[in-house]
Amino acid sequence: MPQLVTVAQQDEIPVGSVKVVDVGELRIALCNYDGTVYAIDDECTHDRGPLDQGELIGSEIECPRHGARFDVTNGHATRLPAIRPVRTYPVRVENGSIALEVD
Repeated sequence: MPQLVTVAQQDEIPVGSVKVVDVGELRIALCNYDGTVYAIDDECTHDRGPLDQGELIGSEIECPRHGARFDVTNGHATRLPAIRPVRTYPVRVENGSIALEVD
């Protein structure tokens, strides 16, 4: 059953930025696209590179190693060499606190 875990404050992640949080064994990238925070695994599905060190370009995050891109709103791979999506997590924002639903 998923559990709700508070991981950050909304003001820690300005629009267009990425912040990594650790939830147990998971490394999750919080991406603020256009004022909405999305949560994805912080690992490229192509070569396991850290996505948080890439650039957030619109709704896509680019892996710094080989240029693969992923849509942070749904996890889909949008540019080769990645073909598999990254895992996404439901995000809840309440009174400025960001919480994630994780297993």
